[in-house]
Amino acid sequence: MRVLIVEDEVRLAETVRRGLSDAGFVVEMVHNGEDALWAATEHTYDVIVLDIMLPKVSGYKVLEQLRARGVWTPVLMLTAKDGEYDQTDAFDLGADDYLTKPFSFLILVARLRALIRRGGPERPVVLTAGDLVLDPARKRVERAGQAIVLTPREYGLLEYLMRHRGDVVSKADILQNVWDPAFDGDDNVVEVYIRYLRLKLDAPFGRQALETVRGMGYRLDEHGG
Repeated sequence: MRVLIVEDEVRLAETVRRGLSDAGFVVEMVHNGEDALWAATEHTYDVIVLDIMLPKVSGYKVLEQLRARGVWTPVLMLTAKDGEYDQTDAFDLGADDYLTKPFSFLILVARLRALIRRGGPERPVVLTAGDLVLDPARKRVERAGQAIVLTPREYGLLEYLMRHRGDVVSKADILQNVWDPAFDGDDNVVEVYIRYLRLKLDAPFGRQALETVRGMGYRLDEHGG
């Protein structure tokens, strides 16, 4: 069982390394985010222990870039109560598990073994509609091989439409799933963002993928228009 420890507190990292080695793990250590990115992309590990607060590149950015590069090794993130992020943020950052410092070594070992048994997270499936491509892992959108820059709200709307491509979705469905179930603003905001998407995804390419179904809602052509 190969584990990569990414921790800038050298004494803590060495203590964990010795303990994990005694528990039967093969351990490698790095002490900054830059080295972590290199190690995790050049070598294969069963699990990564990743501190958030790291020099050069933060643990958050390390994890984000690893997932963007298609590295799906399970990650246990170490958080600090007085750090930039608290423990409730760990899963939002893309971690598979977390521990708050200071932690029990026995719990660390149990969590690592559980992650290894479970294996890496499943890679999100790339969504396509003709030559329109949305990659959830990289948060990237392309049309005919050309990258399209979207705002977070535009991206969320497009992802929802692509997951329901070919189906008619109502304004209410969109507001509940893309905005917020408690949204109480004007539902015409959906029309505004549909227009934004058309200007970026359809008009420059001579397509009409985003259809308005009168009285019912909107539909994204599953063939990309």
